[in-house]
Amino acid sequence: MISRKELVFQIVLHILVFVFYSFDRRNPHIDFYEVASFATFTLAAIIIGYYLMPNFLYKGKQIKFFGGVLLIVLGLILMEELVLEQIFFPGTKRAQDFPGVYYTLVGIVPVLAILSGFKFGWDALQKQKQIDALQSAVQESELQFLRSQINPHFLFNNLNNLYSYALENSPKTPEIILEMSGVLRYMLYECKENFVPLKKEIEQLGNFIKLYKLQIEERGNVQFKTHQIKSGYKIAPLILIVFIENAFKHSQSGQSSDIEIDIEVAQHGNQLQFSCKNNFAPVTGMSTVAKGIGLKNVKKRLQLLYPDKHQLGIEQDQNQFLVSLSLELEKS
Repeated sequence: MISRKELVFQIVLHILVFVFYSFDRRNPHIDFYEVASFATFTLAAIIIGYYLMPNFLYKGKQIKFFGGVLLIVLGLILMEELVLEQIFFPGTKRAQDFPGVYYTLVGIVPVLAILSGFKFGWDALQKQKQIDALQSAVQESELQFLRSQINPHFLFNNLNNLYSYALENSPKTPEIILEMSGVLRYMLYECKENFVPLKKEIEQLGNFIKLYKLQIEERGNVQFKTHQIKSGYKIAPLILIVFIENAFKHSQSGQSSDIEIDIEVAQHGNQLQFSCKNNFAPVTGMSTVAKGIGLKNVKKRLQLLYPDKHQLGIEQDQNQFLVSLSLELEKS
């Protein structure tokens, strides 16, 4: 079923082509022969564009398609020579001279190629729109899936920590529950969009770090610094949190004291510079901790949300793990 837009496009196209086809400086008026001749071109273009293309060309049956086009061109030539010229130019040399087929061919092929070519271009454009829409839907679905992994990942890690504090009857247990509920509220209800205000995300980073600092207590030092964070910019939510969570988990998995974690976020124009450095004591399975689900998840999200707009560096030496990330921010 042809759409209204396509119908208007085809009408305008045929009018323009007809104007050029019928234009003659020596004979500026339009005669019935030109109208009748162009009507056969229109019919041929309709057959090619709405029957041969979808049924043969787009299904990979090129031989049948070009065979059909050849038959249509031959039919147009015969129609021109044996019917139209006999009706409009009876008894003239033009009507009697069949070798005029060569002249007819030169007149038919360019017009038919233009009409059919624009139909092919229209179909290609619509197909590309469908592909873009499908890719967008797939990307959105993948993003939703990746984001859905973050909440259980965060919840699982922190419930284990909370369980340990509850067993010890730690007085910090209620505070941990309160901080965790705040972070979860942000994750569940305020991160539904692909992008959130930058300042709001940085504020939640601070709350997240407070939550983990409660677990470290006096076993180390955690620094969190921000520089020149401006209003009016937005960022994909829960990107930076993954790196910070990984730093805390990485440090605590191999050592019980002298934990050092330095986190810094700075903004320069529309560029966000993030760095997270933590020390660790190598133990068996440390590489699994450093390259867990969270990091794989965030790398994939960066590829989807910031294609060619981010630089991620991850360095590891004997006792230090460093993540540096540069993002090109969007304005709200």
